[in-house]
Amino acid sequence: MTNPISWNDPGTVEKYAAVASEQPFELIHNPVTQRYIVTQSKKKSAAAKGLADPTKLKPFTKKSDESTTGTAEGGDKLLQIIIETPKGCRNKYSFDEQQKIFVLKAALPSGMSFPYDFGFVPQTLADDGDPLDVLVLMDAPAFPGCALMGRLIGVIQGEQTAPKMAPVRNDRLVAVAETTHMYAKFKRLKDMPKQALKEIEEFFVNYHKLQGKKYKLIGIKGEKTALASIAKARKAARAK
Repeated sequence: MTNPISWNDPGTVEKYAAVASEQPFELIHNPVTQRYIVTQSKKKSAAAKGLADPTKLKPFTKKSDESTTGTAEGGDKLLQIIIETPKGCRNKYSFDEQQKIFVLKAALPSGMSFPYDFGFVPQTLADDGDPLDVLVLMDAPAFPGCALMGRLIGVIQGEQTAPKMAPVRNDRLVAVAETTHMYAKFKRLKDMPKQALKEIEEFFVNYHKLQGKKYKLIGIKGEKTALASIAKARKAARAK
């Protein structure tokens, strides 16, 4: 504060002393004037010590019993997803764990964009060294950093290779946003049109090609295999 406020009333001082203990300001006693001054604290509050870190959120969450919207029932266990790159975007955004912010990582060429919202599952570590990827089916694009709940319906298993490097698994989970109307009836990955799955495969092939890598589709599996992938990635994250 540029103009500190002072009191000498004991009751007022006691009231603000309790508040000051939880806020980024403090009470200073002046022994000459016998007054207390409220001033900006040199210590930061707990909330100001760092930016939010979505990688620390829980990978699963439960839908509130009070919620009356969406396709899931109250109490249902849902996958928690952090969106990095929204559908229709040419820019590739990624969460920077060092700076605790979302950064622009790459840009796709003209005529190419992300076909669905892409995000990750918190507290996971995939074989490629990043959190486990999730492709999200939803009615309208979200935005980088948006947390949403989704129903897991499967996993697209793939492998990427780069020159002079061993092949690395790069699987993408597929989930349906809990709030969707368009994809509300999708219960399994096989409910997606075959043409849509083919286009996703082609996108991954071209996306990795831009990075000087090759991509090969291994298989399309259901929820059970997807859950096993999450369990493996959570174990890897804990061991990191």
